[in-house]
Amino acid sequence: MIEKDARGMHAIRSRAYALADTGRFMSAHAVEQALIAEGWPNATRALQSEYARKAVSERCAAVQAH
Repeated sequence: MIEKDARGMHAIRSRAYALADTGRFMSAHAVEQALIAEGWPNATRALQSEYARKAVSERCAAVQAH
């Protein structure tokens, strides 16, 4: 069960990074809301860690800067 949870969290974070890279989102919160709208279970939990939120935020900022 733990391995399944870890794979699920990885999948959600991968999708979050992909969304952030599109340039359509200005913040990790906006990406989180998009994940929820897409129906991803545990989207909030997946982005709960400071590391994940920072990574998504940095991707959003990097795309917006270009």
